Amino acid sequence: MAQGRKDGKRGLSGLRAEGQETVNLIVDYIKQETLDPVKGLGRYVLFGVAGSVALSVGLIVLAVGFLRLLQDETGSTFTGNLSWIPYVICTVVVVGIAAIAVKAVSRGVMPDTTKNEEQP
Repeated sequence: MAQGRKDGKRGLSGLRAEGQETVNLIVDYIKQETLDPVKGLGRYVLFGVAGSVALSVGLIVLAVGFLRLLQDETGSTFTGNLSWIPYVICTVVVVGIAAIAVKAVSRGVMPDTTKNEEQP
């Protein structure tokens, strides 16, 4: 006669417990492999959005400061019919900074070129 299991679970109740344990293990595994990476991605996106908002606000403050600098410190150079020139200069500078940022983002992650592998 075959001996029973050592943990004392026999018959249909033991099978049912093993099945429930297997289902719980599968559910926990699916949660671990799907929900945890999504949570990590959510944090990554949250910090990225917060950083870009902070940089945008900083760029706006710097642009307004640069505009005020051009308007106040140039004396009578940009007065009368030339009062629009500081706005054009400021716009060109801001668009240039934005173009540099877009180029840096679109470039992506560069491979590590600091490792020098010697060829025989």
